[in-house]
Amino acid sequence: MKLKGTREASHADSWYDGDPDTLSSQLDSFLSRVPDTIDGSGVPIPGAKVVIAPHAGYSYSGPCAAWAYKCLDLSKAKRIFILGPSHTYYLRGCALTKFAKYETPFGDLTVDEDVVQQLRDTGKFQDIPSRGDVDEHSLEMHLPFIYKRITQTFASEAEYPTIVPILVGDNNGAEEKEFGKLLAPYLKDPDNAWVVSSDFCHWGSRFSYTAYAPEGKVDQLQSLSRRTPKPTNPPIHESIKQVDHLSMDAVASGDHDKFVDHLRHTKNTVCGRHPIGVTMAALEELAKENPNAGKYRFKFVQYQRSSLVEDVTDSSVSYASAYAIV
Repeated sequence: MKLKGTREASHADSWYDGDPDTLSSQLDSFLSRVPDTIDGSGVPIPGAKVVIAPHAGYSYSGPCAAWAYKCLDLSKAKRIFILGPSHTYYLRGCALTKFAKYETPFGDLTVDEDVVQQLRDTGKFQDIPSRGDVDEHSLEMHLPFIYKRITQTFASEAEYPTIVPILVGDNNGAEEKEFGKLLAPYLKDPDNAWVVSSDFCHWGSRFSYTAYAPEGKVDQLQSLSRRTPKPTNPPIHESIKQVDHLSMDAVASGDHDKFVDHLRHTKNTVCGRHPIGVTMAALEELAKENPNAGKYRFKFVQYQRSSLVEDVTDSSVSYASAYAIV
């Protein structure tokens, strides 16, 4: 199927600034606040060609996302896979774009038609409906950061990597492993970099998630209601942090089954749990081929929240950034 048209930057001028000069300055500011050395290595971290980064409006999650993008090693990248969840329509399985280009305020990014066709030919992928593609923010929110890092890495536009946008839907653990096995050769390819789009806990009644760990006992999670007295042992935001850090520990374990089991227990509202799960499954495949303690596992470098919840009527969204060396 021939890819056609350009997906518009539908969230520019709302979720992030649509003026290229203003946006560029903002991204430079976010990136400048990240240390030049992380985990004992200068940035970008050599071989860190896989990252997890959030996808909220830049005023909320931009500073956190910058940690992932400063770690991301694009030095050998000829294409960048972007895996995100579907917020705009129910998706079972995984789906591929029908657009040939994705617009950003800095210029267009070209979709890798050959790779998209290879994936489509497996018969395992659906097509993203054009309207759903345009409305979806989980992929778009990464494009200005990607464009910025590309311009910092490559001297000419002729060297700019293509992109492979993939929406990852509601899959069970076995299905995530299946897609992970299918995508593992692409993850192994030194020409490919990988961006996984996810926020972490969405807490509050508007997200239908008010889990709380009394006295910090996460194995005794309970749902708070508006009639619940304001808890203080611990404050709600500390309980959220506990649950998020258990989620991050499960991701960092490199054990896909452990991550799936953790989410089954806590029900933590990690919106990109399926893109993360598919990527963990792919990394596990590579680890089987070449066991190496320093590779194929995510390391988290930043954790932030949109606000610190103290009352059950409040809400917050959590953001985390991580990288993996392949």
